[in-house]
Amino acid sequence: MLIKTYGSAVQGVNAYTITIEVNVSAGTKYFLVGLPDNAVKEGEQRIESALKQYGYKIPRQKIVINMAPADIRKEGSAYDLTIAMGILVASGQMSADRVSDYIIMGELSLDGSLRPVKGVLPIAIQARKQSFKGIILPAQNATEAAIVNNLDVIGVTTILEAIEFLDGKREIPPVVINTREIFQGTVDLYAADFADVQGQENIKRALEIAAAGGHNVIMIGPPGAGKTMLAKRLPSILPPLSMQEALETTKIHSVAGKLGEAASLLTTRPYRSPHHTISDVALVGGGGNPQPGEISLAHNGVLFLDELPEFKRSVLEVMRQPLEERRVTISRAKTSLDFPANFMLVASMNPCPCGYYNDPNKECVCGPGVVQRYLNKVSGPLLDRIDLHVEVTPVTFDQITATRKAEGSATVRERVEVARKLQTERFKEMPQVHSNAMMPSQMVKEVCQINEAGRTLLKTAMERLGLSARAYDRILKVSRTIADLADSETIKIEHLAEAIQYRSLDREGWAG
Repeated sequence: MLIKTYGSAVQGVNAYTITIEVNVSAGTKYFLVGLPDNAVKEGEQRIESALKQYGYKIPRQKIVINMAPADIRKEGSAYDLTIAMGILVASGQMSADRVSDYIIMGELSLDGSLRPVKGVLPIAIQARKQSFKGIILPAQNATEAAIVNNLDVIGVTTILEAIEFLDGKREIPPVVINTREIFQGTVDLYAADFADVQGQENIKRALEIAAAGGHNVIMIGPPGAGKTMLAKRLPSILPPLSMQEALETTKIHSVAGKLGEAASLLTTRPYRSPHHTISDVALVGGGGNPQPGEISLAHNGVLFLDELPEFKRSVLEVMRQPLEERRVTISRAKTSLDFPANFMLVASMNPCPCGYYNDPNKECVCGPGVVQRYLNKVSGPLLDRIDLHVEVTPVTFDQITATRKAEGSATVRERVEVARKLQTERFKEMPQVHSNAMMPSQMVKEVCQINEAGRTLLKTAMERLGLSARAYDRILKVSRTIADLADSETIKIEHLAEAIQYRSLDREGWAG
């Protein structure tokens, strides 16, 4: 008897429906074809053991299983339940009435229980797109899939529950969650707040500008000055995620298996802080079965690189193209996958190996030329792509012990949201541009017009600092953001002057 069941394969951040054709006929042997990997092939032993627990069996006949389309590689153990249901229906051990209405996914344990699988959200989106009635999957993944409406999400804990549901012997109510309610209730819940930071008003101002325009930032200063503390609080002043952004971000984390059990929608902006020993593949994505890297996991959020010069040069250089294009393309011999990577880069570094160059309280012990060599570990092209360079100085005792409460994240976020609304209106004809930092070069001249005094100031700055054409664009974009925060229609000379001061690492002889 020939029967068809349906599963799904995830490639990049999208899913594709896989048809599992099972034919049980006279003869012997078990054949699995359609480009399965070893994890799929090993499923035969898991399926056989799981079925025995409940009195079912793999028939001792010729079983041919084809996973179509055959040109897509099938990877992982998530097809165990799909194949098991096909074998049972094809061998007459259960009814075929419901089986074609559902996408079925799940990894089996030897005792018949189900383990969670990756990429459930894109699978559920694809199931709805192809008009399946529902999706049957492990109960741990059910809340994640239930984000997708107009789809019956059936969560099961054992293979027996799946068999009895498809056989019409058991009714399992679909998992239903109120996505809007979850989203609205947790969209601003951040553990860290700007109110925790005493002093450092100039750094807070720089981060507010960065958040308002989506600009990249590098902070340079001695150990203990508060660089990491401030970076962790940056997501809390960014505008809340929209529902579309939340779904995009959740899809990426779902594919990477980074959503916790019983998790559903990511409602706060992601904050990723990889260690400096990370490889280039782990940062930008890739591998034999391409997976999203840290820059994609930080999509719509913040990527924080602490101790920037300690990262391998090759790791930092692979970020240059994604920083410009807001996506990363992973190319292989047979396929090419795009992962979104629209993130804010926040980096921090010490000014020298000992950490105390220019520190007012401690003397630097680095020899001549050591400071400049240390700074040169970060390439000029990468620094060009960072809009704001901020010098961080240590907090004084009086600032640490001050009783006056610092401004909270909610207050700063209100100003940031006002500036972002101005930008949304400005770029309403360009759906791919959401902030000043994303502005294409051809728009800079149109949107960032300056008067004659501003032009003279900028010319002097470029000649003295030796700025590149890219840095010129960055200064204009930052000055436009500063003007937006001041609710000014035009870029005034004070806005331009403040933007220029955030190019400190471009100064010749900065390190003596």
